[in-house]
Amino acid sequence: MNDSEVQSVVSLLRHVSRTEILTRFKRLVPADVRAKTGPLDPVTVADEAAERALISGLKALFPGDDVIGEEAVARGEACIERLSEPGRVWIVDPIDGTANFAAELPLFGVMASLVEDDEILAGFIFDPFGDDCAVALKGQGSWLLAADGSRRRMQVATSVPLSEMVGSMSWRFMPEPLRSHVLHRLDRLAAVTDYRCAAHQYRALAAGHCHVQMFRKLLPWDHAAGVLLHAEAGGYARQFNGAVYRPSVITGGLLLAPDEESWNDLATTLLC
Repeated sequence: MNDSEVQSVVSLLRHVSRTEILTRFKRLVPADVRAKTGPLDPVTVADEAAERALISGLKALFPGDDVIGEEAVARGEACIERLSEPGRVWIVDPIDGTANFAAELPLFGVMASLVEDDEILAGFIFDPFGDDCAVALKGQGSWLLAADGSRRRMQVATSVPLSEMVGSMSWRFMPEPLRSHVLHRLDRLAAVTDYRCAAHQYRALAAGHCHVQMFRKLLPWDHAAGVLLHAEAGGYARQFNGAVYRPSVITGGLLLAPDEESWNDLATTLLC
C-alpha cells in the first residue's frame, strides 16, 4: 500500500467512528444490544451500522478486493475460509471491545487488516477517542499516525526477566484443564490485566507499554491487524504449539512476547 491508500483507510476509519459509533456511545437502549454466541459476546446496532459503512467504504477504495466483517460472518454472509484462498481480502472489526462500548466505557477500537493468501499485508487499529491510528505494513514497520498527520514509530518493550513482565491474559475462553493450568502460574509475572479490548491491548504491546499477551480465542478480526502491528514493532508471536499465526486459523491460542527467548520462557512457564 502507498501513503495515499494508507491515509484513505485511516480517513475511512475516522469517518465511520464519528458518524456510526461515537454518535451512539452512551445512547444505547436495551433493544440496541443483544448476545450472539453467549453473554460474553454482545453485539450492538452500532457494530452493525459501522460494519456496513466500513465494507461499503473499503469496496469503494479497493474495488478488486473482497471484504469480510465480524457481523457478516456471524450472520453466515461471509466465511473465514475465504482468507486462505487467492486474492486480497479486507477483514474488519467495527467495534473491538463491544462489551466496553455497551457498558459506556471509553475503551474500544476499530480494526481493519488486509490479507492475501492467508498472509497479513497491512493492519490498522483506530482509537476513536485519541483520534489516532496504529498502522503496520508488512516489511515497513509500525507507527502511530496522529490526526495532524505526524508519525511516531512503535517499538516493543525491551525484554526483562519473567518476574518483571507485565501484560494481558485473556483466559476466560480457555477450556479446562488449560485454564486452571495457566491461572495457577500467572503469579510468576509482575502483573496481569485484561482490557476486554484486543485493539488497545495490541496497541499497548506494540508501543512497549507491556511485555506479553496471551489469547485463546483466535478470530481474525480480533488479531490479524494486531499481530502484524506487534511483529513490525519487533515482537515475536506464535501459537501455543509454536506454529506461525495465520488469520484463517481460529484455534490453538496465541502468545506474544518481545523476542523469541522471552516467548520460550513464557511458554515453558505458562503452558508446559
